Amino acid sequence: MTKRSLRTLTGVVAIGALALTACGGARSGDSGDGGDASGGDGETFTLKFSHVTTDSTPKGTAAIWFEEELEKRTDGRIDVEVYSNSSLYGDKDEMQAVQQNSVQMLAPASAKFTTVAPALQVLDLPFLFDTPDDIPSVAAPDTEVGKAIFANPDLEDKNMKVLGLWDSGMKQIHSNNLTQKPADMEGKKYRIQPSDVLKSQIEAWGGSAEAIAFAEVYSALQQGVIDGGENTYSNIESQKMHTVQSNIAESNHGYIGYILVVNTEFFDSLPEDLQEILVTTAEEASTYNRDNVVALNQESKETIEADGTSEINVWTDEERQAFKDVVVPSIYEQYRDVIGDEIIDELLAAQE
Repeated sequence: MTKRSLRTLTGVVAIGALALTACGGARSGDSGDGGDASGGDGETFTLKFSHVTTDSTPKGTAAIWFEEELEKRTDGRIDVEVYSNSSLYGDKDEMQAVQQNSVQMLAPASAKFTTVAPALQVLDLPFLFDTPDDIPSVAAPDTEVGKAIFANPDLEDKNMKVLGLWDSGMKQIHSNNLTQKPADMEGKKYRIQPSDVLKSQIEAWGGSAEAIAFAEVYSALQQGVIDGGENTYSNIESQKMHTVQSNIAESNHGYIGYILVVNTEFFDSLPEDLQEILVTTAEEASTYNRDNVVALNQESKETIEADGTSEINVWTDEERQAFKDVVVPSIYEQYRDVIGDEIIDELLAAQE
């Protein structure tokens, strides 16, 4: 049995462990999470990295790259265990797990931080980026958007240190009907990530929004609980959503960004040299992710086209503008108090 297969089989045990941890307090890096209490240069640490997508997605491939590189660069002093596809923790419990040090690293979509760090909903704003090429400049650490990500005090207060921003890519609208104008969404139910911004966006276009865990989306579509959703090509294809949806509107109307975080208690328990290697490797993993995300989404799009179960409809500039006019600047202004004046002002100025 492979190391990765064993992790999948043991993932269910972690749910019970999280419940025990919630009662007994956060576990330290040397108490059940791999730390060797002997100290010195021989001290070793286990870093559990949990995420909800498959290994073939932009997040999955970057996580594997990070695992291999960090273990190599630390000569095995940090043992990385990657648990993909919700095999350890899922959407409903991963945020609690990292705050309690039950898992040491996550890369959740920004929408997952709605209640923890509301300003991160900035990444959920519609039409924030036109293409993936815009992301590095708009979300650079010295911009207002970047400061909300990399210097967020709410995350620090919740035992999370930000190490990077990973891309899943641009979102497309999938459904069982042709979507070319906002009126096509009226009366239909769409799956969203748990974000007030995303809920307001769907409702502005005439639909209703339902927050559903990522691992449950396929069955919800298959059973008709929802009519459609919004996601990147890689997520749609890897979860087989396109096999139960007849249409995909290539809208590029939104962005899915993953906030790479590490538990601060675990990070602070590392010797300084390992902290430096961890930070550097995480930064390079972000570059690796961004260098590969466009190609991976294109491969998924081609797989969907080859399967022939969904027809892809690429929006014209006029169709995209019609959707944009409904939500920009209105949604930006609606969430000004939540996201922050400086951020909204910067973004609206860039839209002009």
